[in-house]
Amino acid sequence: MAGIYARALSELGDCLEKVSRPDIDAALNEIQKANRIALYGVGREGLQMKGFAMRLFHLGLKASVVGDMTTPPIGKGDLLIASAGPGNFSTVSALMSVSRKAGARTLLVTATPEGAAAGLADEVLTIPAQTMANDRGPSTSVLPMGSLYEGAQYILFETLILELRERLAVTPEAMRANHTNLE
Repeated sequence: MAGIYARALSELGDCLEKVSRPDIDAALNEIQKANRIALYGVGREGLQMKGFAMRLFHLGLKASVVGDMTTPPIGKGDLLIASAGPGNFSTVSALMSVSRKAGARTLLVTATPEGAAAGLADEVLTIPAQTMANDRGPSTSVLPMGSLYEGAQYILFETLILELRERLAVTPEAMRANHTNLE
């Protein structure tokens, strides 16, 4: 069993090493300058986006998840961060179009930067990983379906939070103070 764990960790490391530093910096800049941030993803990608939204909130940023009843309207000065690992989902393209029409900026997280959703994005953060769209063939990940992409999202998002925490001069104690006490 140890071989499977080592291979999975190696694949995640290899994937994250290939994420472009200029893409990371562009994403961090978009997040840092945004007034409000709305996040969206479907399925397991959506779960990673919800976790990212929570951490942005812990930093003291105005972050919400599209679809929650308390998500405010998006407009000028705001940012939509959407995930479409395989390159496009109809809901992602629709939300990106609505956001742009309202004057908001858009950041797409994807494994497929040549996909249709990237054409609607102001910035694209590419995570070069297997998704469910390309999980068949001789060079597939040891992880099932789109898990390599989703796992890489989690690790990348947590490291983006560390960089944002430093840029924004937010202490770990301040982040902890923003954590819910209703658990």
